[in-house]
Amino acid sequence: MADVHDKVTRSRNMSAIRASDTRPELIIRKALWQAGLRYRLHVKALPGRPDLVFPRYRAVVMVNGCFWHHHDCYLFKWPASREAFWREKITKNELNDARVLAVLREMGWRVAYVWECALKGRNKLPLPEVTETLGGWIRSDQDTLEIRGIKKA
Repeated sequence: MADVHDKVTRSRNMSAIRASDTRPELIIRKALWQAGLRYRLHVKALPGRPDLVFPRYRAVVMVNGCFWHHHDCYLFKWPASREAFWREKITKNELNDARVLAVLREMGWRVAYVWECALKGRNKLPLPEVTETLGGWIRSDQDTLEIRGIKKA
């Protein structure tokens, strides 16, 4: 009986995880809107349903959680329990991210990644710096961009 209860509890906990409208995504959306950049949200016609789409600039922005996308920062730690489950899940996420990036690039889209560690925690960047960097990239013709938290030595 405990197994059934554990599965129900886990599924409830996993269902509480948001795929869109996360706090880091909302921070970026608000900052870019205030900077005068207009976008579309989660366009279903594009692979990976990018968080922000700037059709005018052929640019998309993905705001990634460091845990879910296996970022190499202090916010990512492998869970101690159910190790096989988490390794499989996160590895699938990484493979999907690589596939989505390749397809978007083939379609002629430019792709930026903003990592959660750039927006929260001890290594976060000042929001005006993130906004300025991202806004400059959107208006440029540079192919890709990655914004991550400050790497401490």
